Parts: sequence; C-alpha cells; structure tokens
Amino acid sequence: MMRKPRGKKISLEDYDTMKKGAIFDMDGLLLDTERIYRDSWKIVAEEFGVLYNPEFPKAVCGTSGSGKVAVVEKYYPEVDVNAFIEACRRHVYESVSRFVPEKPGMHEILDYFKKKKVKMAVASSSRMKIIKNNLQKVGVLDQFDAVVSGGQVERGKPAPDIFLEAARQIGCDPTDCYVFEDGRSGIKAGAAAGCDTIMIPDLTDPDEELRTLCVAIYPSLLDAMEAIERGEI
Repeated sequence: MMRKPRGKKISLEDYDTMKKGAIFDMDGLLLDTERIYRDSWKIVAEEFGVLYNPEFPKAVCGTSGSGKVAVVEKYYPEVDVNAFIEACRRHVYESVSRFVPEKPGMHEILDYFKKKKVKMAVASSSRMKIIKNNLQKVGVLDQFDAVVSGGQVERGKPAPDIFLEAARQIGCDPTDCYVFEDGRSGIKAGAAAGCDTIMIPDLTDPDEELRTLCVAIYPSLLDAMEAIERGEI
C-alpha cells in the first residue's frame, strides 16, 4: 500500500464523512483494457509502416479529441492521424467483442459504494457506445448513476472537464468526489477538478509528480476500498 498522509482518521461508524460521489475511469482502471490498446497501437504502427515507440501508449492513455490527435502527431508525424486512430479503435473493438477483461476489485468496490449510497459515475475518454457496451458485458452498467464520455466535453483529459461534468451529473460537488484513475492524463484531470484523486497503477508507474497530485496510491481497487472502509482516505 502506498499513500500520502491524510491526517485524522474517521470513525468506522462515521460514514457521513465519506465522499458523496465516486467517479471511475474505465480503461486500465475498471477494465484491463489498456494492454489491449497498447498491443493494438503496436499492430497499427506496423500496418502504417512506422517504427513503434513503446512510450506512445503511455502518452496517449486517457486522451481524447484534439488531445489524442496532438499526441499521435508528436510521436508519428508522418501518418494520417485520423486513419491511425480509427485503425486502433477497430483492433480494440474486435478484441473486446470476444472478451472484456476485468480489473481486480471492480465488483467489490462498486457494491460497497452502492451499499453506502455513494453516487457513482464513469468518466472515460472512450466513445459512449464503447463504454456502455463494455460495462454491459461485465454486468456493471446499471451500477452507475451517470456515464460521461470524452465526446461530451470540450476538452479531454488532462483538462478537468470530464470529471466536472461527471460530478455535475451525479449532483455532487467535485470536492466531495473520489476519482479513481490509472493514467497520467486522468490523474492530472482529477486533481485539476478538485476531486480526491486515487491512483491504481496499470501501465503507468507513479512518479513524484503523480504522488503529489494523488491523495493516495493503491495496487488495486480492492485495496483502495479497504482503505476507505478503514477511514484512511
């Protein structure tokens, strides 16, 4: 377990101090799909005849819209950006149409927050159709009070827009929300929104910048849930 000191712990009975909202990223956080994206980006680079850069998947993780375009242009200036992105989406869609892998602790933390009457939202840079299809396949779509996609906001992560919109849709002040994220862009967005941002590392390892932005870092959603139960965050 890795965490930043948070001061006085709450009583286990004092659930009024728990945040009223919880906002989750999807890829790499609820679902073990960032590896699918990573592998798909590699395949697409080969298809487009460019040298695959292993740092690219980390840089593009969590981005959408113009932000994603900018990352592709930076790493692969020679490709047709829109065609490159669409080719990756096609590979990912074909993969998850067969099987959607889950991250450990997903069901447990969602059930826990539902029991505690915490409002929940998904805030993902993926397209709305993909978000809903994937969450439906793993049987958790109806757990959420709101689903927000990158296409619904003007600026994608690392701008705070998607988390601000998710908080608005579940009727919570952003400062009264947990944000659960795995990637750099998402963590920056959660912190910028004023949410208590918790990192569950996936492909991105926490560095000093991310440790500063997060209120806590845990190896899994289950560990984060248990920390909340103990009143640590």
